[in-house]
Amino acid sequence: MNTEHQDLKAEFPELAGQMDQLLAEQGHFARRYEEFNELTAHIEHIERNDAASGSQSLEEMKKKRLLLKDEIYHMLTSD
Repeated sequence: MNTEHQDLKAEFPELAGQMDQLLAEQGHFARRYEEFNELTAHIEHIERNDAASGSQSLEEMKKKRLLLKDEIYHMLTSD
């Protein structure tokens, strides 16, 4: 299965500087950012190897990643 890498800084380039600042200053943001990256790596590994690519657990991981992405975006755009 061909999969597209999800990178938050590439997806939100206008917020890359803010991401760097929050990564350095806020532990909660850094943990969420790292969790997103780890989950993305795990999903991409499964998809590259076609192991259980249609499984319910993979879909649940993708939903969790989307929720993390939304949470991160909210942290970046809220005052």
